[in-house]
Amino acid sequence: MDGPTLWAFAMGTAAGFLVRLLVLRVDYRQYPSCPHNYLAHLTVGFIAAVIGAMFTPALLAGEYAAVTFLTLAATQFREVRSVERETLRSLEQSLLVARGPDYIEGIAAVFEARNYLAMAAALTTATVGLAADRLLGPYLFWPAAVGAGVLTLVLALGLRSGGRVGDVADVRPARLRFEGPSLYVDDIYIMNVGSPEAREQVLRWGRAYLLRARSEEAAAKLSHPGQRQAILHDVCAVLGTRKDLAMPELTPMIRQQVETGDLGVYVTPAVGDDGAVMAVIRRVPPLEAAPGPDPGGFGARGARGGG
Repeated sequence: MDGPTLWAFAMGTAAGFLVRLLVLRVDYRQYPSCPHNYLAHLTVGFIAAVIGAMFTPALLAGEYAAVTFLTLAATQFREVRSVERETLRSLEQSLLVARGPDYIEGIAAVFEARNYLAMAAALTTATVGLAADRLLGPYLFWPAAVGAGVLTLVLALGLRSGGRVGDVADVRPARLRFEGPSLYVDDIYIMNVGSPEAREQVLRWGRAYLLRARSEEAAAKLSHPGQRQAILHDVCAVLGTRKDLAMPELTPMIRQQVETGDLGVYVTPAVGDDGAVMAVIRRVPPLEAAPGPDPGGFGARGARGGG
């Protein structure tokens, strides 16, 4: 490699790796939450950055065999999605309130896509730098490469957080009550609780909220069982739950009122007040598997966040 090509490769690799580092974070779902997970994902992100940064120099050098190899290597990032999917599925067995298959698929897709994001950042930075050097002169190499790298970083930060339930729905506290053995959130039926002792536990530890969508499209997405399960899981992951294996009456649930489409949310958080619970509900991301508007249009901020 000549000097500009080597520097373009180095800057592209650095930009791609930095993008992957910035979008890898422990968020309120606490995943990934282990140094070993960080190391694994950053290593794969570095490999993705190297592939992206090497693509244009190899193409310009006429190394078409290398280009083919790099393309084949990039397809292996699909395995990242499979590994994350299987890992999260294995963890489901030990959760009191599961994520659900739709949430798991969404998280796995984010991990795969962000390696492609690192690759794209590296490819863009290296290509812009080399194009500026060869077409506009060597004196524009550094401004062009640095500018492209900064732009990709800004775009990556914009993609880190996405739409949220709070963007398209209103959440407010509701009344938790019994009519005989039937548990209601306002006038939305939740479940039947036969034991008087169990009903006392529900009224002591349970909290109720009403979730009302602001549009028909948002109502269609929020009514999806996978989206409801994601809401319940996030509340329990952040605030804990009073539910235990032998206490089915404390199992969090969401039920829909057929006439209005409103959702009655029944949860049993271990800590936090109504404000904390509603804040978590508002921050739940949209799921790609749920019908309705696409995840990018679910809120005002674009793609859904994740690891």
